[in-house]
Amino acid sequence: MNSSKVDSYSDAWPIWNWEEMCGPDGLILWSPKHHDLGSIYLVTLLPSDVPSRDDVDLYTQSSETQALLGSPLLNTYSRFREEQDPLYLGVAMEDTTFLSKLIFHWVAPLMKKGVEGNLRQTDDLYDLPASLNPACLGNNLYGAMSRQAIVEPVSNNHTEDNTVPAATYSEVSLLRALHSCFWIQFYGIGLLKLIADCAGFLGPLLLNRLVTFIENKNERIEYGYAYAAGLFGVTLLTSICTSHFNFLMAEVGLKIRAAIVTTVYRKTLTVSATSLTKFSIGEVMNFMSTDTDRIVNSCPSFHALWSIPFQIAVTLYLLYNQVGLAFLTGVGFTLILIPINKFVATKIGELSTKMMSSKDERVKLVAEVLRGIRAIKFHVWEEHFIHKINLIRDKELKYLRGRKYLDAICVYFWATTPVLISILTFTTYVLMGNKLTAATVFTSMALLNMLIAPLNAFPWVLNGLMESWVSLKRIQRLMKMPDLDLKSYYTTLPKDESELVALIKNGTFIWGSQHSSNEEITSANCAISNVNLRVKKGELVGVMGRVGSGKSSLFAALLAELEKISGVVALANLEEGMGLVAQQAWLQRGTVRDNILFGKNFDDVKYRAVLEACCLQEDIDSLPKGDLTGVGEGGTTLSGGQKARVSLARAVYQDKKLYLLDDILSAVDVQVARHIFQKCVKGVLKDKTCILCTHHPQYLLSADHVIIMEDGSITKQGKPSFILSDYDEFLSSSDYDMGDSKAEKKHEDSVGIASMGDTTSLDGDSLLEEEGREVGTVRFGVYLTYWKAVGHLLGVAVIVAMILMQSFRNLTDLWLSYWVMHPYKPMKLTVTVRDLFGTRSRDPGLNGYPLSTITTDDPKMLSDTVTHANSTLSNVSYGAVEDDTKYYLTVYGILAGLNSVFTLLRAFLFAYAGLHAATTIHKLLLNSIMRARILFFDLSPLGRILNRFSSDTYTVDDSLPFIMNILFAQFFSVIGTVFIIIYGLPWLVLILAPLVPIYHWLQNHYRLTSRELKRLSSTTLSPMYSHFSETLAGITTVRSFRATSRFKRENEYHLELNQKCQYASQAAGQWLGLRLQFIGVAMITGVGVIAVLQHQFDVANPGLIGLAISYALSMTGSLNGLVNAFTETEKEMIAVERVSQYVTEVEPEHSRELCSPPYGWPSQGVVVFKNVFLKYREHLIPSLDDVTFETRPAEKIGVVGRTGAGKSTLLVALFRMCEIDSGEIFIDTVNIAHIGLTALRSKLAIIPQDPFLFSGTVRENLDPLEEHQDPQLWDALQRCHLVAAVRKLGGLQAPVGPGGSHLSVGQRQLICLVRAVLHNAKILCIDEATANVDQETDGYIQQTLRSSFRQSTVITIAHRVRTIMDSDRVMVMANGRVIEFDTPEVLLQDKSSQFYQVSNYEFQ
Repeated sequence: MNSSKVDSYSDAWPIWNWEEMCGPDGLILWSPKHHDLGSIYLVTLLPSDVPSRDDVDLYTQSSETQALLGSPLLNTYSRFREEQDPLYLGVAMEDTTFLSKLIFHWVAPLMKKGVEGNLRQTDDLYDLPASLNPACLGNNLYGAMSRQAIVEPVSNNHTEDNTVPAATYSEVSLLRALHSCFWIQFYGIGLLKLIADCAGFLGPLLLNRLVTFIENKNERIEYGYAYAAGLFGVTLLTSICTSHFNFLMAEVGLKIRAAIVTTVYRKTLTVSATSLTKFSIGEVMNFMSTDTDRIVNSCPSFHALWSIPFQIAVTLYLLYNQVGLAFLTGVGFTLILIPINKFVATKIGELSTKMMSSKDERVKLVAEVLRGIRAIKFHVWEEHFIHKINLIRDKELKYLRGRKYLDAICVYFWATTPVLISILTFTTYVLMGNKLTAATVFTSMALLNMLIAPLNAFPWVLNGLMESWVSLKRIQRLMKMPDLDLKSYYTTLPKDESELVALIKNGTFIWGSQHSSNEEITSANCAISNVNLRVKKGELVGVMGRVGSGKSSLFAALLAELEKISGVVALANLEEGMGLVAQQAWLQRGTVRDNILFGKNFDDVKYRAVLEACCLQEDIDSLPKGDLTGVGEGGTTLSGGQKARVSLARAVYQDKKLYLLDDILSAVDVQVARHIFQKCVKGVLKDKTCILCTHHPQYLLSADHVIIMEDGSITKQGKPSFILSDYDEFLSSSDYDMGDSKAEKKHEDSVGIASMGDTTSLDGDSLLEEEGREVGTVRFGVYLTYWKAVGHLLGVAVIVAMILMQSFRNLTDLWLSYWVMHPYKPMKLTVTVRDLFGTRSRDPGLNGYPLSTITTDDPKMLSDTVTHANSTLSNVSYGAVEDDTKYYLTVYGILAGLNSVFTLLRAFLFAYAGLHAATTIHKLLLNSIMRARILFFDLSPLGRILNRFSSDTYTVDDSLPFIMNILFAQFFSVIGTVFIIIYGLPWLVLILAPLVPIYHWLQNHYRLTSRELKRLSSTTLSPMYSHFSETLAGITTVRSFRATSRFKRENEYHLELNQKCQYASQAAGQWLGLRLQFIGVAMITGVGVIAVLQHQFDVANPGLIGLAISYALSMTGSLNGLVNAFTETEKEMIAVERVSQYVTEVEPEHSRELCSPPYGWPSQGVVVFKNVFLKYREHLIPSLDDVTFETRPAEKIGVVGRTGAGKSTLLVALFRMCEIDSGEIFIDTVNIAHIGLTALRSKLAIIPQDPFLFSGTVRENLDPLEEHQDPQLWDALQRCHLVAAVRKLGGLQAPVGPGGSHLSVGQRQLICLVRAVLHNAKILCIDEATANVDQETDGYIQQTLRSSFRQSTVITIAHRVRTIMDSDRVMVMANGRVIEFDTPEVLLQDKSSQFYQVSNYEFQ
């Protein structure tokens, strides 16, 4: 929905003001004359289930515009959707019967839509119940945390953006807050877990009775059927309770997730900017993704923490009843495992903490690289940053490797412990003189199987809890940050000073992140100090000063973005906010109109007046879709001048009383600057209070007050006539300023780099399309990609180890069954006689027969034999059993040992295979992105790309191998189980036959649905991350406009869409799980009934029946686990699919290298364009249209032209950032299309208009490749007049902050100049790089360029007349063509030349 339409809805709906409701087309339906009729008509449409006023108040607590974003609470007309869309599902579980809820029948319509392929968007899913509304949950959690805080006794009057009073958050506990919000439901669900556990214990007991019944021929047949019915009842009860426990626990998890995500987002909006700089964007995004997921996933672990000891205790008691004290050997082994498990879980927790820290660091660096990808490509730093990211990745993989190998140990224990405990228990039982029976063995086996699951789950439970605790503490760090309290920061203006709008008195401010609590406050480490400022209503106040003098810091102090050390700051109309136009324009992904309206209603007259005042109408008319043309994230698809003017228009449209304009006139050419100053600053804003920061003194001649800043202090202030008298030289020279936009950075053509969407599309802009997603089955190629990443040999080895492991596991149990039914093997009895004649052996006879023929175990016959042999009954009897036990135990031990060996081999092979795949896939993804065409980054939001490196990479690293391991184990386990059951009870095939198609039908329905739900979940995550990333980038603007309430709602909207997908996935999972458990119930019941029937006809084998039933008891979980694991694997493979899309489908730059350039190339620096045509996209008009020119050796060329002329496109073509469509470009006779990109770009230098600095030291930013010594760096800094700024920062090893935040914009541009000086290339390109520096510094820069690049060809895209007036030749461009190219003198002599006309305008 178009935002302007959405906004029309929202403003038209204050608390139930029905007569102002809007129509579906976003236009007001009622005029005053229609008021009465419209009101009566609307009453007839009122739905019956109107939400309460309190619910609506949640969304209307601010007077700011609010969009109806699809929440069930907002959509009072939801029943109309049912009429328009017959497939509309409504609200989940609304108006459903108890039976439908009990068996999850209410999910069937969702499954049907999934099978029919109708799950294409989130509107096709169930709406969330009111209890899952993110806004309510976030408010509850934030309120619980606020109640914990120690609140200062200040006024309760909140600002419009809901800023809370000052609070000390050091004692706030996120865990306690979560507990206070969700404890009732969280603990109440545990009752279902308890019932399921208790019912589970009845299964082995009924198994014991059933096998005993089969062994005993004298019991009544009714008892057998009663035992079979009992098995049916307890397994059915267990299934229902388990399914509902899982679903309700998932529901609580979704509530916790919604509460944490909204609270983290809200905290980033309310915490002070200085506190927020302590966290990187990647780190905060991990708070919302990985850390929140870990906390949610730990919820079932809490119940497992009490359930596991309970299960173990009851199981051990039942084992004691079966095998007596022999169970203690198994318990002893279990006790040995406990410290091992604890150690493993502890180490996993430690490694997880370190791994997450490395992941934060990697994601942070990737985010910086994506923001500065143009500069990286210009400077040929791709390999450097790939290496830098890989170093962090290697550290992350080191910790992941440790985790995975520890996980392999856990898997080994999980798979081998049942066999080891069985051996220990049954061996001890036999050696104690007991005889194994089918009932004892298989009841014990069933109990041992029940014991193994909790034992092996325990380390995972501890691991999950420890990981969630780590994540809680990580989020806690953010929650403990103090909120930005406008009430305490600002002071109320004196009543006798009613004409004042802004006041700073003796103000001293610091950037909090650069200041230690123990560090002494001095003027050197203050942002600004001892500032006194008085601004009256309606005044135009000008602020001037050199680069780094503190101009932007003064604005930050007024905006409360600095930490106030002392002094007074007061503002009128504090709740209304200010109209901020930042020096670096911040725009959102959306249309041009959306960015200008910024949540306000569309007023056509006002809107057009703003466009005219900001000189935007001509630009908008040239766009393919006008003001509905898409704007990329951060405004990437607009030129710098257009971004600045859209940002200005946004502020003007907000209609604030105070405006802070930070260097807006440097971003546009002089004609546009004059237009903006006259029509905007002195026009529509003439009655407003404006503080204008500028480097152009001529615009301050009409100011009411002028301030001069130097080294963070105000050195002069007063009337322009007094202050500007020292700037007369600038007044004369500045009239020559003519340049175009500071930042026609990208294509300068009216349409731009792919920028303005697809003109062939009538319905939408290609830039604003939702993220593409695959449909249908995950392609085989995706699995093949992962298989190749693992490696063919390694993959085969893993599968072989799996097969051998399961084979020996089943053989071990079959051997035990054989042992039970054949306790003694036929053998020759040898009696050993110990008497006075010594120890000797003989074969005695009985009744004349040789003893060797006796193979009986009859005690009477053995007694006679022993008497004849002068021995004892006990010795002979014991000797016979001892021989059999050794035989059976030896075979049993060999089989168990082989099972253990192959289990260990399989565990470590799988861990290594997962690590190998993770390493390979990340390298492929990183290389693909770093070598992608620049067009890809223009069209793809940062959050979408970053999602591949964070969420999807984490899935490939951790989740996918984990669930795939379970899948293989479950698959081979089910195969083995079915084989054993059919081998024991062949007649069970009659029951299995109809269950197989049912099973296939269920899993097919689930797979088709869950796969699309996973894809929808992935595609709804990216907008949430992108919106969050945009908010962090423009948080100062958002807060200055007091728009935080709207941004919170937008975050809640994006979160709600994703929650709908998660909720549907959980419902679908339990729908399948319960039905699969019903299949297991049918199998168990069938086994029991068939066993009773075989007993009735006297064909039952107790050993095989016991084995079959003990396996059947685990079949329910195995079937459910197999489909869940398969589906989860397929869903997790979507992460591989998404990564694979970027690896295979992202078009790389064409780095064809037909020949290598000659040694020492280029030596002259001659650039030749021959009939060059360039289009950024096929359907767009050429940005370069038959451009032909040739430079001379070491010539200085100035390039001028209006917006869209194609100036910057010359540099794009020269650096091959975009390949030309036709023509040729030569540098010193070498066709640049025939050499590699690295060889080309490494020989060129550029000073871009948007300076890129990455987190690191000054030295790392100046010389990332470490090609120069420190003295060379200091010399270059000296020539660029940056020595003082770098020394103040702390020297070459001082950090520059994220994106160079410790430096001003002008200083960042000077850093880029230093890079060029160090590079000393033969060809230097300057893309309006001096727009953000004062004129004095600009003069120094020009001097540096003349001295340092005397022997180089310099191509300068002009911004100021004096910059190009000393050029050897000037090139004038228009509409992608070179229309004039000669010396400035010649062009000025021709009064008909374009250059003369533009210059003449400047002189006026």
